[in-house]
Amino acid sequence: MSLIRSLFTVKPIEASLSASDNMRRTLGLKDLIVLGVGAVIGAGIFVITGQAAAEHAGPALTISFVLAGLAAALAALSYAEFAAMLPVSGSAYVYAYATFGELLAWFIGWNVVAEYLLAVSSVAVGWSGYGVGLLHSMGIDVPAVLANAPLAFVDGHFVVTGALINLPALLVVAAITALLYSGTRQSTLFASVVVVLKVLVVILFVVFGLQYIDTSLWHPYVPANQGGTHYGWSGVFRAATSVFYAYIGFDAVATAAQETRNPQQNVPAGILISLAVCTVLYIIVAAVLTGLVPYPQLATAEPVATALAAHPQLAWLKLLTQVGAVAGLTSVILVMHLGLARILYTMAGDGLLPRTFGAVHERFKTPHRTTVLVGVIGGVLAAVFPLSLLGDLLSMGTLLAFATVCIGVLVLRHTRPDLPRGFRVPAAPAVCSLGVIVCLFLLAQMNAGNWMLLAGWTALGMLIYIGYGYRHSALRARG
Repeated sequence: MSLIRSLFTVKPIEASLSASDNMRRTLGLKDLIVLGVGAVIGAGIFVITGQAAAEHAGPALTISFVLAGLAAALAALSYAEFAAMLPVSGSAYVYAYATFGELLAWFIGWNVVAEYLLAVSSVAVGWSGYGVGLLHSMGIDVPAVLANAPLAFVDGHFVVTGALINLPALLVVAAITALLYSGTRQSTLFASVVVVLKVLVVILFVVFGLQYIDTSLWHPYVPANQGGTHYGWSGVFRAATSVFYAYIGFDAVATAAQETRNPQQNVPAGILISLAVCTVLYIIVAAVLTGLVPYPQLATAEPVATALAAHPQLAWLKLLTQVGAVAGLTSVILVMHLGLARILYTMAGDGLLPRTFGAVHERFKTPHRTTVLVGVIGGVLAAVFPLSLLGDLLSMGTLLAFATVCIGVLVLRHTRPDLPRGFRVPAAPAVCSLGVIVCLFLLAQMNAGNWMLLAGWTALGMLIYIGYGYRHSALRARG
């Protein structure tokens, strides 16, 4: 087989389906919805909304969420079709392997690794902001030098902030790692309780916040452009890219397919239901948030609490919101951490990463080594880098993966029309094509500095593939 041909050899769907399954199928539809909502309702509502409104969109943040939600919905339909055909761990990586071949599968898989790793880290940074605020409300002050990133990313350059470490962010990642190490079922039970709490907090914020909205704060709805992506319609589009990463929760549902009962039915349903619920909540919260205080005041580590603090009558809700945010962000870290450990597990099973990462704990039946690996790297990133940088890079990796999955549906419809599909994308040519266009449009809003960082990550991934993955590929060994 020629070198070029071998790089684009696809992994047969049947091979993925017949691969040994060492993980227990313990998750039902309710568990998947909990995973999806647990991942989506978090940093997007409690942290990124404020930054995106203050820096880019103003009150028009609601439009940004509609655009991001449209892109996510188009991709979600494609994910649902793939998940019904390929109910195994690995998500977009597995789908790319079955449609585009090994090289592009590695490229997408490596970007999905970045997507989830940055999700763990960025949400941990958001958790730190609310956690420190909650402790302050209780009379306990954490020194700023121990609760902020020592590095910032300004105009494409790193600058030193004077802080030593974001210790709370590091500690929460360590705690989640320990919980996931001991078992998936225990983790989803914890997530179920947390999801109920944070959704309740979001509903209370909307119900009581509506009573104090000042509609004059919504005018002008789209603030005048002040250059670049600072307000105006370019700011609305830029904000849509910033908040997009909050929608990767349904992607996490797909990664849990190998541990799901009746995955052909439950995974597509879990994806679409969780996305629909969360999109509606995002849009409503963005409207209430920008109606409570002038949007420039929302550029804080805890914008929802900041908005409530401006209204003394809602002081009681501020404390409850801080508790709900800390709990909610915890569940997001848990779901993203769980998803990435299983993606690495799948890539190791294909031989593209060292086999040791494909090991399953004898007692807990979890991919314990990848769980620890994600905890170590994710914790370090959270301790050192700022949320703005981590969130933007995360959105880029997410958009690349979503666009690939949309194209993959069309490719597989042509190459394998015989495969049983428990769910089919309606009007697939139009829906999938539109999904690709919207994802690429949002990607184009990123600045050159972020593209350079993404290029560096991609180069590192290709070096790993050339140095290890290509020579140890299980698919090539079978060929």
